[in-house]
Amino acid sequence: MPRYRLTALFLAIALAAGGAGSACKGKRPPVARPTQPPPDMDPTSGRPPAPPEPIAEAPPVTVPPEPSVSSADMGSLDDINKKGILAPVFFEFDSAEMSSDGQALLAKNAETMKQYPTWVVSIEGHCDERGTAEYNLALGERRALSVRQYLVSLGIAAERLRTVSYGKEFPFDPGHGESSWARNRRANFVVTAK
Repeated sequence: MPRYRLTALFLAIALAAGGAGSACKGKRPPVARPTQPPPDMDPTSGRPPAPPEPIAEAPPVTVPPEPSVSSADMGSLDDINKKGILAPVFFEFDSAEMSSDGQALLAKNAETMKQYPTWVVSIEGHCDERGTAEYNLALGERRALSVRQYLVSLGIAAERLRTVSYGKEFPFDPGHGESSWARNRRANFVVTAK
């Protein structure tokens, strides 16, 4: 075998042996080091502490309902309605939106209805004489529904409230001027069951 081949072979073996050795020398196996137990852990038992005891919640506070006033001593349904205990709400021309005065009045009506929780009330929508019968029936219905929705938002049960529209058929004031018309644009309340 020629000498240069023998030298090359010898050199290749030496490099392979030296490279493998240096590669192994650079990597060291990981060493496990002891760790300290967490500060809450009991070092003698090796277990974490028991979870804290749950805090007992206080029972909910129940507010007794306000005693309702009996409507028996108020007389018949006709007597109740004649007394005008539930005041009507008035509207602007061609509108079913309530004014702030109307909302305040409905808040008072709602308080009265809460005192008499057995009352069933019919909300009647009315209009003035201007406009067609069909238009006024629709406007009266929107007024009655607007009042009903507001009373429900104040805490009156929806099943206690009925709505009906009379349009311009039953004016409160038979006059033909603005003061009469303003009194006819309303939502009336009629107690239908107690």
